[in-house]
Amino acid sequence: MFKITALPTDEVRAFQAGAPDAYGHAPERAVSTGTGNPCRHCLQHIPEGAEMLILAHRPFAETHPYAETGPIFLCASPCERYEGTDLPEVLTSSPDYLIKGYGRDDRIVYGTGVVTPTGRISAAVDAILARPEVAYIHVRSARNNCYQARIDRVTA
Repeated sequence: MFKITALPTDEVRAFQAGAPDAYGHAPERAVSTGTGNPCRHCLQHIPEGAEMLILAHRPFAETHPYAETGPIFLCASPCERYEGTDLPEVLTSSPDYLIKGYGRDDRIVYGTGVVTPTGRISAAVDAILARPEVAYIHVRSARNNCYQARIDRVTA
């Protein structure tokens, strides 16, 4: 069993208020073109014509060789954080996604990275999380490598 973990609300609210991104720049403001603009907080596509933020994001607390940084989109206006175990909209609208496991040291666990068809994400996640050395999984765009969300084990 696993849960999808969106970006924390306090971090997103700071970006919405103009806080600097991973490179020290204020988020760029743009207008969404629709389906290709997934918000990493509500995990919905930002509606066409709505204002959005574009910023550099590093989903790791520290910099190190495996701490990838890349572009993400956020709703420019406050949105509700996704909470749940079902695949959210942004993880069902592409034919496939790159998923890979990370250890407690935030390093990629080799042999876990796989481009997975959308309909097989749950099975692939279960298989990766079955490995004891995997602490969590990142989901990324299979085409652009953009960070989408984190997947964590559900603990009883």
